[in-house]
Amino acid sequence: MSTIHWIETDPRSARWHSESGLPLPSRVVVADDRMRAAVAYRLACEGTALLWRGDFHQARQLLRALDRRVGRAAPGGDGTPAEVFHLQRRFRAHRARVLGKVLVVLEQDHVLALRRAPDVRRACDEAYGPSEGPVAVALTELLGVISARQWRERGVHVPALGARVHPHYGVFAPTRSEYVDLVARAPLPAAGTRTAFDLGTGTGVLAAVLARRGVGQVVATDVSARARACARDNVGRLGLTGVVRVTGPELYPEGRADLVVCNPPWIPGRPASDLDLGVYDAGGGMLQGFLSGLAGRLEPGGEGWLVLSDLAERLGLRSREQLMTAVESAGLRVAGRLDTRPRHARVRDTDDPLHAVRAAEVTSLWRLTAG
Repeated sequence: MSTIHWIETDPRSARWHSESGLPLPSRVVVADDRMRAAVAYRLACEGTALLWRGDFHQARQLLRALDRRVGRAAPGGDGTPAEVFHLQRRFRAHRARVLGKVLVVLEQDHVLALRRAPDVRRACDEAYGPSEGPVAVALTELLGVISARQWRERGVHVPALGARVHPHYGVFAPTRSEYVDLVARAPLPAAGTRTAFDLGTGTGVLAAVLARRGVGQVVATDVSARARACARDNVGRLGLTGVVRVTGPELYPEGRADLVVCNPPWIPGRPASDLDLGVYDAGGGMLQGFLSGLAGRLEPGGEGWLVLSDLAERLGLRSREQLMTAVESAGLRVAGRLDTRPRHARVRDTDDPLHAVRAAEVTSLWRLTAG
């Protein structure tokens, strides 16, 4: 167990926890409302963590001041899209390291003992599980936990379901509805669809769409225990417990299905932490696992639906030829494809160095069959 140590009136310590994989701070100083932003920024850049003991709202003000000093504009330059993408990712990692140096301590039962602090106990219980004594976390992480609790409470409206899906902390939220719409409108296999697998189900949204389309039995899998709990919660909220079964951590469940759906992370790259698993597919492992296992898991006349953006192709991180080679090597053929364009706000952000790439992005549902 990693532990941080600091001095107040006497030596203190707390367990260290970081969902984003921030390293254990080697040096910790106590900070409060008297800490000037310029001093805080210098210390943070030197690697010193600031354990906040002042007013909660002042801590948030300090984060904003540090953010201004880091700069919100990621580097662009005249490089290739892949070079710009990697520059941006390094910049975001640097920004996270600097802002992540402002720490708070959650006392027993996840109590945040700061002036004007909100009651974070329920949010922390949902994100971290039962309290195991004092724990130090980055304030940026705690703010994410608080935000996740609000998302979970109000949910995300999914037009294809006519209902809300409630994402849990650390589970990719279906805020981009175009990929859900593809699954909602793609023609079901002509041979009939009695059973379906939803691989990497996340919130369970695609499994729910399939169930609402009349699939009699859907098995949803996910490697993440948080995602499985989230999917079960949403399946229950939607009244689909008798139709959708959630399991894991294996990618494929036992047996065969008439339809296998997979929406893997769209970017082939190494996740920095478990929180990145919804975006980055290390070495394309999940995509390859889906393709290589598909032919042996389809019922006669069945289909596999691969839901994938071409963003990685436009960034130069994967080519269309590589994708098609992987499909053919798995003993599969393309029976059809449905395309859609993105509708999210970043498409309209002309200040984004990757605006041209994002504006041209196409998300596709590839209909794959064995042989």
